[in-house]
Amino acid sequence: MFTIPLYKEQFAKERMLILKSEDFEVNTFKYNSGVEAVEIKNSKGHLVVLPFMGQMIWDAKFLDTDLCMKNMFSEPKPAKTIVETYGCFAFHAGMIRMGCPTPQDDHTLHGEMPCASMDSAWLEVCEDKIVIKGTYEYVMGFGDHYLATPSVHLEKDASVFDINMAVKNLASVDMPLQYMCHINAAYFENAIMTQNLPDEAFTLRESIPAHVQPTEQWLAYNESLKNSPPFAALDKPEMHDPEIVYFLDDISTFTDRAEFRMEIGGKRLITEFSTREFNSTTRWILCNGDQQVAAYAIPATCRPEGFLAAKRNETLIYLESGEERCFSVRTGIETLG
Repeated sequence: MFTIPLYKEQFAKERMLILKSEDFEVNTFKYNSGVEAVEIKNSKGHLVVLPFMGQMIWDAKFLDTDLCMKNMFSEPKPAKTIVETYGCFAFHAGMIRMGCPTPQDDHTLHGEMPCASMDSAWLEVCEDKIVIKGTYEYVMGFGDHYLATPSVHLEKDASVFDINMAVKNLASVDMPLQYMCHINAAYFENAIMTQNLPDEAFTLRESIPAHVQPTEQWLAYNESLKNSPPFAALDKPEMHDPEIVYFLDDISTFTDRAEFRMEIGGKRLITEFSTREFNSTTRWILCNGDQQVAAYAIPATCRPEGFLAAKRNETLIYLESGEERCFSVRTGIETLG
């Protein structure tokens, strides 16, 4: 293995090839907005990662299939909050705060990590794998102090990849932790969603957040879902505006490793993870003229309802001084058969 450090000064609007082998090609470039990006290609497709902006995965395309939600952004924008640049395939939500804040919460949507200005970034190049990695040190006077180390692992000839996160409490006191690997998969009409969890694991979100503007049709549809198993087919796009959300709690009681699938013809999207790391999952479905997303599995440590809700529901994790937690999600697409 060898390491290639990444520095902002290296990036320009012109694409620059920095690595090429029989199995991989890596290019760096800068969007017109000024946001730096790294493109990692293998024989099955490519990822575009923003190494200095929360290490978002902005784009993912494999097996000639765009995996990313339809959105209003033609490119990532310099931002401090995720709603200012909501167009990526995946981002890291958290770490001391996560989810949709209530009026009583003191944090922005999904916390400080999604658009964090990374302190360092680099590539780790192996014979059969490329890893893009970085560090972000969060420190606040009279507050929390942690080190986050996200990474994305892509193997040769693979159409699935791993999204990892390690977080270490550097403070002398305990630190609250809420973390979600927010994967925004594309909406494929008539796709079929399956999982190795029973229907009773799903709970329909019945509350209506401030950003949701329900119609009479949607209210009737949402009411019909309350006493029904979770729908599996994306065959009613007109009913998925506004969004439909399911929560899955305490999923470690059902399985050690959660496996979610979304079949689209002869292919299927996959998301897999350990339920010892992620004991909660959210399913978020939205289809309108501006945004189309079928986030069939968003793994998390708790529901994305904000800090105070997690504290009230006793689903916050606390890291002791010096303690580190690691998380890993495998996602992507594969052919059937």
